[in-house]
Amino acid sequence: MRFGGSGPVVARGGDGDTAVESGGTSVLGPAEARRALLGLGLPVYCELLSGVVVGVVDTLWVARLGRAAVGAVAAAGTLENLLLGVVLMAGTGVTMVLADALGARRLAEIPPAIKAVGVLWLVITGVVAGGGFVFRHEVARLLVGGGTGEVHRLVAEFLAVSFPGLTVFFAQNVVDGIFKGLGDTRTPMRAALVANGCVLLLDPLLIYGVGVLPALGVRGAALGTVLGRAVALGVSLVLLWRRRGVLLGPSGAGAGSDLFAALRRVLGVGLPASADFVLRMGIGAALLGMVARFGEDPLAAYGIGTKVILFVTMAFYALRQAGGILTARTRGAGQRAERVIGVQSGLLAVLVGAGAGLVLAGCGRVVMGCFTSADGVIDSGSVLLWFLLPYLVALGGVVGPGGVFMGGGRARGPLGVTALGACVQLPLAHWLSSVGGLGVQGVWLSMSLGTGVQWGLTAVMFRRLVRSGGGPDGGDRV
Repeated sequence: MRFGGSGPVVARGGDGDTAVESGGTSVLGPAEARRALLGLGLPVYCELLSGVVVGVVDTLWVARLGRAAVGAVAAAGTLENLLLGVVLMAGTGVTMVLADALGARRLAEIPPAIKAVGVLWLVITGVVAGGGFVFRHEVARLLVGGGTGEVHRLVAEFLAVSFPGLTVFFAQNVVDGIFKGLGDTRTPMRAALVANGCVLLLDPLLIYGVGVLPALGVRGAALGTVLGRAVALGVSLVLLWRRRGVLLGPSGAGAGSDLFAALRRVLGVGLPASADFVLRMGIGAALLGMVARFGEDPLAAYGIGTKVILFVTMAFYALRQAGGILTARTRGAGQRAERVIGVQSGLLAVLVGAGAGLVLAGCGRVVMGCFTSADGVIDSGSVLLWFLLPYLVALGGVVGPGGVFMGGGRARGPLGVTALGACVQLPLAHWLSSVGGLGVQGVWLSMSLGTGVQWGLTAVMFRRLVRSGGGPDGGDRV
């Protein structure tokens, strides 16, 4: 895709990778930005959806083992989502560093960045996977609220397999981050589809047993996921090796003395992105605790509703990743395109949030009825989905433009917005639900109000970014 004139060129290769070349100062237009964002973002969205499908497949296959097994898999899946935020410091960091280096033709920075993310993977995996396996029984007690009952036993069995399996899960995240840094978002999507296909095949065989294979129960669900991901990782590594000419860089590049500088750049983007993800997970957990005070029906409705909107919010995060990659690549070419990319990614996210939110709100009873037949849950859920409509619109305005800050070397900005929003949202949820007398609807209203505050802060921060000039001379280097 050519941005026009003699300016930077974005060329899409056969594998979906995007290359940026310098050559002028023409401005990226809105239509070109939207096409580039959708070209990069749609495969990322499919990849993120595939991650949700793995959890759904595990849950469906263990359903016949009883409620304890379903609860164990759900609890372990929640933990994995939280731990995903930890490895984001490596995957997201290397994506932005590579995109920036390629956009500015600083190819000598690529080998140290690859080494740096390898070091991060080793450290994170050793601490999280190794420590988690050793203390899996203690972790299981935390997940199920203490005790030594059936659910605790099944969670511990699942974790005995899934914690070592994080080695593969984290490695895939890092490899996907490298591909995305090269502008290729389709290969990670294909790897996710391969993993899902393997899990779909292996889960019933390992859970219930067949022929010489014993029935492993919940351990089989965990093992099927790990093996499916291992197959996908093997394929990804082969494809990555084929690009070794780019990754190894020019002769003599990537001296060991550059490793620490590369590590600082990766962490400079990755740490704020990781902290932002974990903080948002923490806000959701805190709200869950507040909703639980109002009974089982609102709690079940909140659980279903938040899972349903994942199909919408993942589109926001896909656009954020696409915006970050595009910003880093065009920024390295000397093009001040942050305004166009930020406006278009935010606009697309808001439109998706508004459209999907209207559909969910208008069909609330039908949507909730797909998950439960309990009238109380359906009633609560149909009201919740109306409250989530403005929340989704505001969240799109917060997350969508976030890629501009990550790709422009200002990743701490979105983290600050999330932190300030939490300082508003959580006390507001408590006040509206208790002192204000709104009950559980006060908690749901606080989601829209708190995220609305974040949207306003993001808009102010974006205006300041644009007025500062942006580009390589107006921001920090990735």
